[in-house]
Amino acid sequence: MSTVIDGSNSVTINSGAVLGITSGTAVASTSGTSIDFTSIPSWVKRITVMFVGVSTSGTSNPQIQLGTGSTTYTTTGYGSVSVALSSTNVNASFSTGFGIKSALAAYQLSGAVVFNLQTGTTWVAQGMLNTSTAAEAFTVSGSIALAAALTAVRITTVNGTDTFDAGSINILYE
Repeated sequence: MSTVIDGSNSVTINSGAVLGITSGTAVASTSGTSIDFTSIPSWVKRITVMFVGVSTSGTSNPQIQLGTGSTTYTTTGYGSVSVALSSTNVNASFSTGFGIKSALAAYQLSGAVVFNLQTGTTWVAQGMLNTSTAAEAFTVSGSIALAAALTAVRITTVNGTDTFDAGSINILYE
């Protein structure tokens, strides 16, 4: 059995698996209706989606969808709830993705949502984001049973037509 430690903050074992945290490439969220991270290895057990100053052009809530192929995203079956923590505490349920109850175009979201593989192909989510443009924070939680191994993540909006107009998004996986 061979073990290679190469200074990259990861360990490669003889089966070729790399243990450690791998960073994606940050994507400017300044245009388009969705941002996709593809080619996620099927052995991944945890994914963190990170937002810095992310904003959209409209009032549709942002959401994260999980995919089982580079262009196949699960769009139904999510058991997801998000709460906008403010003086009025507004909540919303989502079935088309892990939604973020933040439906104002002026909001610039920063924070992270973590997805953990619970068993088989069932993933659970937990996250917290805030906006620098108002005194609000947003929770995200829920679960989804996928049809196959997770290999992609998409960030979009519930209506699928609002465009991104500010910020940056990246992922970590392990």
